[in-house]
Amino acid sequence: MCWSATADLVAGAAITSVGAACVIRTRRATDLPLAALPLLLGAHQLVEARIWHTGGGTGAAAVAWAVIALPVLAVWVPVGVWCAASHRAGRRVVALVAVGALTAAFLGHGLATRPVRAEIRGHTMAYVIGLPRAELLVAGYLIATVGALLLSGDRRLTGFGVLAGAGALVCWLLWRLEFVSTWCALAAVCSVVLYGWVRGRPAPRPALPADAHRP
Repeated sequence: MCWSATADLVAGAAITSVGAACVIRTRRATDLPLAALPLLLGAHQLVEARIWHTGGGTGAAAVAWAVIALPVLAVWVPVGVWCAASHRAGRRVVALVAVGALTAAFLGHGLATRPVRAEIRGHTMAYVIGLPRAELLVAGYLIATVGALLLSGDRRLTGFGVLAGAGALVCWLLWRLEFVSTWCALAAVCSVVLYGWVRGRPAPRPALPADAHRP
């Protein structure tokens, strides 16, 4: 979320560009889901720019925004970390993939059975959904996403998890006060961090021919 339609457009275009660079620079197929995350975040900002232009409401753009922000990200992030993690770390993260999938199922059901309404409040955009047991869903969401990054076994991704968790708290406080929406700034920073992670990943070792092991 950004503070205006223009800010969302600029942020969305920039984040999408970083996402494209991440995908192009990826050298491991298992890194692609996480490397493509900025593409999803950029598209998310562009969707919200449309919501600003329409003045909020209950249109398809508001539903699309909620679907990306809630069930999709709840699964995408832990799955992406699990794909990129080592075998040992992957065994830890797989439990959080299950948490993300369960949380996404409840979130998806809530979005399918309740209207999503976007409301412009000064320099913030609020989304009114009325999900039941919202506190539990938020807890599951954070455990699945931030928790997966913290347990990834990768130093850069662990730092990314700390940044995402702390940044989300600051952004939520500013948004809660209806002061200004800064989520797009956090998404931009996270995308740059992911680009650094992609560039720092070692290339996969080439497979040895079958006869290389013979004496």
